[in-house]
Amino acid sequence: MNRDQFLRLALRNPVNQTIVDELYTFALPDAWLVSGCLVQTVWNVKTGRDVDYGISDYDVFYFDPDTCWEAEDAVIRTLAERFATLGVTVEVRNQARVHLWYEQKHGLPYPPLRGSTEGIDRFLTRNTRIGIRRTLDGYEVYAPDGSDDAANLIVRPNLTANFLAENYEKKAARWKALWPEVTVLGVDGVKQ
Repeated sequence: MNRDQFLRLALRNPVNQTIVDELYTFALPDAWLVSGCLVQTVWNVKTGRDVDYGISDYDVFYFDPDTCWEAEDAVIRTLAERFATLGVTVEVRNQARVHLWYEQKHGLPYPPLRGSTEGIDRFLTRNTRIGIRRTLDGYEVYAPDGSDDAANLIVRPNLTANFLAENYEKKAARWKALWPEVTVLGVDGVKQ
């Protein structure tokens, strides 16, 4: 699946479209709609489900060098107000701050990031290493592994320094229960 095909399917979910449009209007620095909400919309279209089926939240990454909690909290609150009518959970995180809390929450060190796409690079699964944003000229898609795994309903681990097998297995099991069509590959690359 090429970039335009992926984008067309991901934006069939009106929530994805609304968030991307609002992020563009709000002009947050280095802001992206990322991960599961995009891939799971593609899975839903390909399997004939409602476009929002199984999507637990919509993740927004941005990168602001102001790493104080108050600044991030202000952005979270502002976007919560803007997205309140959508009736979904939108998780907003400043990627410049992740290293400040990640180790305490997950037990692994997390070196500071230099931009939002570096946060995308560290996702547990390769199929979700995708982000989209509106630009002056249309849309930008960041997908270092491409979108074939998303298109083919394949879940495979992304073995980064912050990878935890138990977190991967938990996430993959949830997805497999919701989308039995997915193929889940183990840490060793073998179908589970």
